[in-house]
Amino acid sequence: MNKRLIAGLAVAFTLVGAASASAQTWAPAASATVHPGVQTYTNGGQCTANFIYTAGSDIYIGQAAHCSSTGEQTDTDGCLAASLPNGTAVEVTGASQPGTMVYNSWNAMQAAGETDADTCAYNDLALIKLDPADYGKVNPSVPTIGGPTALGNTTATGDTVYSYGNSSLRQGITLLSPKIGKSLGASGGGWTHLVYTVTPGIPGDSGSAFMDDKGNAFGVLSTLQLAPIAASNGVSDLAKALAYARSHGGPDVTLAKGTQPFTGSLIG
Repeated sequence: MNKRLIAGLAVAFTLVGAASASAQTWAPAASATVHPGVQTYTNGGQCTANFIYTAGSDIYIGQAAHCSSTGEQTDTDGCLAASLPNGTAVEVTGASQPGTMVYNSWNAMQAAGETDADTCAYNDLALIKLDPADYGKVNPSVPTIGGPTALGNTTATGDTVYSYGNSSLRQGITLLSPKIGKSLGASGGGWTHLVYTVTPGIPGDSGSAFMDDKGNAFGVLSTLQLAPIAASNGVSDLAKALAYARSHGGPDVTLAKGTQPFTGSLIG
């Protein structure tokens, strides 16, 4: 066989092998113990994870940046509020080992000297790198609802939205976790979406995933609002938060698509 052809085949084999090594093999959705909606605990504070992300062979799970806050619950300006440092251990329900917070938008904004008021107020995302020992337990599908199908964009007033909260205050009643609602539109320079759900987010739901009516991932639950509609939810824009992370020291992650089709059903 021609030496040049042999060399070419060797290169091709190497590339195929590398691609196979970096591809993720997910646990079955029905038996996965780590997935969107599991609870996370940072220094004792409980939140709800949003989506699964990958970068190369590494797997991450997202939560809100304010879940690692060391200040008061009323401290919502990420450019001023104190937070635990990157490298902090985060307990992830369903995982055998703690994950590690490798990116926090509040820390990143303060390190960069961010001054844009909307960015400071609404950029609320942290990325937790899972321990490789737990990779075989992960599935990126949102329970009950399915998806996500892709990274979404903005929402308009009246758009139907879906979320999955998992606060311990629900005492394990999973029928209360999936939620449907309406967007009141984006504001804050596109950094936040105000949404209203029939069963509003409660303490412990912070960080929850939000999807549009096509299953596109567009947001992360950041705050509960009192106006314009009581118990409406302030949702940080996910695409903008991920772009900020990439340009401010965070891992270059990609949203992992769910293996289960998006149905929007609130009944599993």
